[in-house]
Amino acid sequence: MAQHAPTARICRACDGFPVVAITTGTRHPDGTRTTLRVPCPACRGTGHTTPATGLVRAGR
Repeated sequence: MAQHAPTARICRACDGFPVVAITTGTRHPDGTRTTLRVPCPACRGTGHTTPATGLVRAGR
């Protein structure tokens, strides 16, 4: 079965995984680890990029 190309462009920096969880090494009182959620700086956590605008011809 053929796969369809996605209609939205996937971010090249994060490859579609826009938010990562990084453990800090410390633990909460219940024993779970403290994590930080860090979004991709290129797509700002959306996972998609906007298509580049068309080239504009300047001059003659």
